Amino acid sequence: MSAQQPQILAIIGQGYVGLPLAMAAVDAGWSVIGVDNFEAKVAQINGGSSPVEDISDTQLQAAISKGVYKATTDYSTVAQASVITICVPTPLDDKREPDLTLLRNAATGIAPFVSNKTLVVSESTSYPGTLREIIIPVVNSFKPVETSVVYFASAPERVNPGDPVWNQKNTPRLVGAIDGESQKRALAFYESICDAAESVSTPEVAEAAKLLENTFRLVNIALINEFTQLCSASGINVHEVIDAASSKPYGFMPFRPGVGVGGHCIPVDPLYLTWWARQNGGKAAFVESADSINHEMPKYVAERALSLVDKGIAKPKVLILGVAYKPGVGDVRETPVSELRNHLKAQGADVAWHDPLVPVWEGSTPVELDWDCDVAILATKQPGMNLSQLITSGVLILDCTNSLTGQAGVSSL
Repeated sequence: MSAQQPQILAIIGQGYVGLPLAMAAVDAGWSVIGVDNFEAKVAQINGGSSPVEDISDTQLQAAISKGVYKATTDYSTVAQASVITICVPTPLDDKREPDLTLLRNAATGIAPFVSNKTLVVSESTSYPGTLREIIIPVVNSFKPVETSVVYFASAPERVNPGDPVWNQKNTPRLVGAIDGESQKRALAFYESICDAAESVSTPEVAEAAKLLENTFRLVNIALINEFTQLCSASGINVHEVIDAASSKPYGFMPFRPGVGVGGHCIPVDPLYLTWWARQNGGKAAFVESADSINHEMPKYVAERALSLVDKGIAKPKVLILGVAYKPGVGDVRETPVSELRNHLKAQGADVAWHDPLVPVWEGSTPVELDWDCDVAILATKQPGMNLSQLITSGVLILDCTNSLTGQAGVSSL
């Protein structure tokens, strides 16, 4: 077992959270060991090819060539680290309840190799109490005999893939630890890689704050999705209404309608909150309602699109433009376009898709923009999508992104 060394960071999980954290730490003077269970991903990363849009191949290759970053599947390497961060996904299971399998596996994986006086931080999003009730007991149960002290903190990730403005360095980080020394060390770590670290009193406050941040977005998106349907039924342009309301300088924040919610946070994190509420004998009825509204949105979009097609066409051909959950990324996790496609097919439509950033999706491949269709649905406005040729050809388009205003043949959601 290698002895712990200062300024060595081990990160468990090298995806959309872990790899940007690794590069931010490298920039701040840390040497980083990136641990990931997937051998193919580790080989790709060590070959200098980044699996995430926020990190360029050039940036990754520079870190590797300087010898300050390496990916591995070997958990024993974390023995060298003075700080270990857990950055693994916390998805939902088949019952749409928290699935902490990867988090438990990460804690179990590092535990036998945690050196004395190591700081272990959970960045993975979960319900309040996860650090104290799951991670700490696992690490303490399996840590080496000679490891008498381990410091623990929670600092939930705040990554927004594809964001040109906000990143690991300039986004403030919340830090909540189990005791004063853990807090001191965790703040020192995050202050070394971020412009600002905000101290909170407990890990539970940090964990709950992350759920509140994304639940806030979920319920406001649900509100605007519901409001959109009300406006459309009365022939009112919802975007004009949102713009009008946005002229108020206080007490209003604009949200925009869309096919639904997708990605690793907004569709998932609020259900950690609803589950946690039920475990404590309560109910997050407002959040559950918002989740339900957003889940119904793909069906509404499908019906709106098909209503544009001539009723005499028995099997309308529908082209979905953009299947990633947001523009600028190829990430299809929890994309609402999956449900949109299902609803279109259930209505008898022949469905194809086009997305310049997604080579394969759910076992299917994209078509070109000249695919013959009766209606197109702009679900996600991706860069590199030449929509002018589609508009010129006279194809009817349902625009769910409010980016094709004033164009002939285009209907806004």
